[in-house]
Amino acid sequence: MNVQSGTKKDKNTNLVEITQEQRKVAVVTGANSGMGLATTVELINKGFHVIMACRSTQRGEEALQKAKQQSNANRVELMKCDLGSLESIHTFADQFKQQYQTLDVLVNNAGVVSIKRETTAHGFESMIGVNHLGHFLLTNLLLEPLKNAKQGRIVVVSSGAHKVGKIHFEDPYLSKNFNVVKGYAQSKLANILFIRELATRLSTTSVTANCVHPGAVGTSLGVNRNTGFGKSVHALLRPFFQTPTQGADTAVYLATSPEVATISGEYFYKRKVAKISSKAKNKNLAEELWEWSEQEVDHS
Repeated sequence: MNVQSGTKKDKNTNLVEITQEQRKVAVVTGANSGMGLATTVELINKGFHVIMACRSTQRGEEALQKAKQQSNANRVELMKCDLGSLESIHTFADQFKQQYQTLDVLVNNAGVVSIKRETTAHGFESMIGVNHLGHFLLTNLLLEPLKNAKQGRIVVVSSGAHKVGKIHFEDPYLSKNFNVVKGYAQSKLANILFIRELATRLSTTSVTANCVHPGAVGTSLGVNRNTGFGKSVHALLRPFFQTPTQGADTAVYLATSPEVATISGEYFYKRKVAKISSKAKNKNLAEELWEWSEQEVDHS
């Protein structure tokens, strides 16, 4: 599989073609809680039809009802997508392209923080596997409908943690010396390198790709769903956090504002282009990461 080449246009008659005059379509990953849910609601309020891409059907269904209630609208649906599974990502992309020919906005919001080393179904360390490789594959599989839009936009949620990050090509899955900061920072640096290289590759199209540092947001990120580990820390720090809606503001801005319609390959914080680390600016590193990522997700 060559993810750069995209896929051929589906000629099936059941494609739902969304024109610019009709409603726009957005996909939000990790839409079942926190910033993902807040982003979903804000996009619905701006007239988008939103596909909530969620790993858990149960949590996704609960979030779907919340999104409908908070937006007082039905322009939203749920599709299962586990970013830790290459098969699930392919299935999601195929399902989406069977129903829609155009994708106006892709918000790669989903993220994990693993206190202990965990791996995906394919043996990827979970943070680089979900936060970067899952979104790398999903984005490439959805490039055709993004290009079909009048002005497709890709938004990736990164973090200021990228500044202490390094891509550990000698041991990318941290099998020898794992720690959570090392793994998370690597994945967030990968987000920016991916976006910068993607923007270069899309420079002759109308599709833009940017990333965002949302700031400190009070979400469930880092809380173990099974043990509840981390909840007490979140409760203690919650007064100092932004709300999920505040944290989602810049992502929604990048997804919708005409002010950034021609800006691509940048890193934003509070609606402004922000500074990135010297590693994040390294074009050779971005190209190397792209080639490595393409090899890793090619498990067909």
